[in-house]
Amino acid sequence: MRGGFRLQIHDSLPSTQSLLTERAERGEAAGLAILARRQTAGRGRAGRAWNSQAGNLHISILIRPMASARDIAGYALLAAVALHDAARHHAPGRALTLKWPNDLMESGAKLAGILSEAALDERGGIAHLIFGIGVNLAHAPVVEGRAVAALGAIPPEDVAATLLERLAHWLALREAGGFAPIRAAWMERGPERGSRMTLRHGDKPVTGSYEGLAEDGGLLLATAGGPMVFHAGEVMERPDASRD
Repeated sequence: MRGGFRLQIHDSLPSTQSLLTERAERGEAAGLAILARRQTAGRGRAGRAWNSQAGNLHISILIRPMASARDIAGYALLAAVALHDAARHHAPGRALTLKWPNDLMESGAKLAGILSEAALDERGGIAHLIFGIGVNLAHAPVVEGRAVAALGAIPPEDVAATLLERLAHWLALREAGGFAPIRAAWMERGPERGSRMTLRHGDKPVTGSYEGLAEDGGLLLATAGGPMVFHAGEVMERPDASRD
C-alpha cells in the first residue's frame, strides 16, 4: 500500500491501461495501480502507440472521485502535478516543467505523458477515472518529429512508489480545498507566463502568449484576435522559457 494505493507489478502485459479498464468495469475498488515492466501494446493519447521498453515506467492508476464529468480535466492536471513531484524527487536539480495538459518536459524534450480515461455513471458523475502514465527512465524511445529525454536509470518501482504517495497527497488536498490549489501548483510547475506557444485545436493551429490556467483548468492564450480559453488541443511548440 502506498498512500492508500495497491500496487500490482507484472513482468509483461499488453497494456496496463486496458487491463485496469477491464478491472474497473468489473467493479474493482479505487486505489488499484498496475505496473508492467514491459508492455507489448502500450498506447498514448489520440490512439498513438507508446513504446514501452523495459527499464521505463508504465503504470495505470484507478480512482473513483465523487465528482462530475466537468472535473475530469482538473484531475488530469492533478496527476501531472504529482508526476512532476515524483520526477523532481528522483532527479533533483533537473529543469522539469509541465506542458498543458499532460506532459512532463525538460528543455523542450518529452520525459513523460499521461493518458486520462474516464467512464461516467447514469447521472453524469465519474464512475471511474484511470491515469495511464509512461515515464522515460532508462530509455528515451525515438518519436518522429519530437525531442525526447530520459530521467535516468532509476528503478521503475521506486518512481511508482513516490508517484502514488504524491498522488494521494494531491487527491487529499483536492478533496479538502477544491481545484484552486491544484491549479496554483500546476502553474508553478508550468511554462512562464508570456511564453509563446502554438496549440493544435481542430483544423487550425492557434498561436498566442500563455497567460496561465482558467479557473476550470482551461489553457489561457492571448492571441492576435484577443484572449481565448481552450479545453482541448495539443501544444505543438515548447514555451520560450521554462522554470523548475
